[in-house]
Amino acid sequence: MKRLVVMFGCLVLLASPAMAISEFGKQWKGKFLGGEEVDEDFKKLGRKAGCYVCHVKGEDKKKVRNEYGKALHKFLKAEDFPKDYVKANPEEAKAKILEGFKKAGELNSKDGKKFSEKIENNELPATDAGL
Repeated sequence: MKRLVVMFGCLVLLASPAMAISEFGKQWKGKFLGGEEVDEDFKKLGRKAGCYVCHVKGEDKKKVRNEYGKALHKFLKAEDFPKDYVKANPEEAKAKILEGFKKAGELNSKDGKKFSEKIENNELPATDAGL
């Protein structure tokens, strides 16, 4: 029984950052892949990329981010979006996440283009997405 309690406690501790990260992904897909005006090929590319829009394929997703993921991390931290906060304040959390996307979008990729420009041109934002 003691092991079960310890395991459950560990699960709860690990669940909060995962909730934030999944919320970031959900909001990114809604913002950049949602809507009828979005290019169908870009939707497919973005869905295929999944976590690798921000992370590096084959690396630890909790630790290794690509250039776009690093830019987003300047403005969005998982610990600022605990599960209880997101559930209690979904619109506020969404607004903060979208603001983080906007701020990161103004930064330049390694190729000199702004991340937002790349997305508008139906390109994945990171040059090192590894896809």
